[in-house]
Amino acid sequence: MRTEFCEQLGIEFPLFAFTHCRDVVAAVSNAGGLGVLGAVGFTAEELEVELAWLDEHVTGIYGVDLVIPSKYEGKGVDGLSPEQLEKRLAQMVPQGHRDFAQQILTEHNVPALPDGEHHNELLGWTATTAGPQVDVILNHPKAKLVANALGTPPADVVARIQESGRVIGALCGSVKHAQNHKDAGLDFVVCQGTEGGGHCGEVSSLVLWPQVIDAVGDMPVLAAGGIGNGAQVAAALAMGAAGAWTGSLWLTVEEANVPPAQMSTYLDASSHDTIRSRSWTGKPCRMLRNDWTDAWEATDTPDPLPMPLQMMVALDGVKRGHRYPEAAKDVNFNPVGQVVGMMNKVERSADVINRLVEEYVTAYDRLTKLNS
Repeated sequence: MRTEFCEQLGIEFPLFAFTHCRDVVAAVSNAGGLGVLGAVGFTAEELEVELAWLDEHVTGIYGVDLVIPSKYEGKGVDGLSPEQLEKRLAQMVPQGHRDFAQQILTEHNVPALPDGEHHNELLGWTATTAGPQVDVILNHPKAKLVANALGTPPADVVARIQESGRVIGALCGSVKHAQNHKDAGLDFVVCQGTEGGGHCGEVSSLVLWPQVIDAVGDMPVLAAGGIGNGAQVAAALAMGAAGAWTGSLWLTVEEANVPPAQMSTYLDASSHDTIRSRSWTGKPCRMLRNDWTDAWEATDTPDPLPMPLQMMVALDGVKRGHRYPEAAKDVNFNPVGQVVGMMNKVERSADVINRLVEEYVTAYDRLTKLNS
């Protein structure tokens, strides 16, 4: 099961786990895979705390996932601090959108945040706000892999990461995006089919993976989108992938920082319960369908704004959903892929890694018997 990309990184299995929870990152990396921490929800100061903790608890290496979209409102505005950019973008958000979001939360009796509990509206969704995150990453030697979740990262970011001895790649949902990543000199591509959770394109994994693998030649491709068992990992490697990039699976592990009410929502869902919606981030994102997504899809309601303006509208709902998950159960932000229909029980992260390996071996043996 060991691939050349495993050798390059010094990991045992080509199993990559994207998660927003540091405990899951540590558990996966220590079990032979590579945990990748999603940084978009952290300020630079908060990310420093997370990576310092990972340095202490990970025996090998780990990765970090940034979000620097190729296109977003406010791109190209130079010379502003993150705080100044947030203030400028906030002026572009129509009050009607804010009022509508508040109306949804009020109608569902989701309490407001306590007085004095401030949060930034603009997270790491821009080059300006992600820049300080890159500075933090470069101060942590165990953070050996960096991925960009939306589009080809800026050339200066690519250069800084590679010059530090780390590898940098990016997610793609089309052959064109993958080719852009290769032309920019990235070290790997994460090819995600439309089944995947979070931001995704429209082409299914089984169709997209081989197209991208053929298009980028010897550039390592990590297959993503809908992977829930080791047989799917074997299928991806059989097509020529260098590994499997998983995300949704780690929402229902013991170490995940997911409130019980939200966890039960994932465990009870079927693969038919997801939808691609712009209602939270402003770009098409796969998540569980609920009253929030339905409200923004209605014909007589505001259209979602471009990224990052829509998240500036929705972030209060995200924060209130985290604090009051029981009250927000029908309007919570639940990004997850169609593989949610296979996520029916809570497992330890190390057990998930072991299960994927065992299922891969079983699939490999099955094919070997056919060939013999």
